[in-house]
Amino acid sequence: MTIKQERAAQLIHNIISTLLMVEVTDPALQGVTVTEVKVDREIEYADIYIHSFDDRDEVMGGLDRASGFLRHELAARTRFRKTPMLHFHWDVAIEHGERIDELLNSLHDEDESGTHEEPERDDSGLE
Repeated sequence: MTIKQERAAQLIHNIISTLLMVEVTDPALQGVTVTEVKVDREIEYADIYIHSFDDRDEVMGGLDRASGFLRHELAARTRFRKTPMLHFHWDVAIEHGERIDELLNSLHDEDESGTHEEPERDDSGLE
């Protein structure tokens, strides 16, 4: 990603995050977090990754309803030649990370409870 793309993505991230926290009144979008923004080379499209602990379908529906407002406000707060189209995506990385943590914790719990047995060592020196 170029420096221009990185700056644009960071600016979009900050603006959309602020709008979601302060100005959007849809109850479905309370507690939504913008986790990442990616833009194409021409900054015509912005892929916005979000996460929430609320219902995924409700949140995505709320974002569909609010996307026009968010794009309009983005246009008013930036100097892009053309305001990028906003595409919202559910960020599954957090859920994957939580699942990995659960698996690691279950392995750790098995070790502590003694259900996981180490193989017996043969110290006889014979192979």
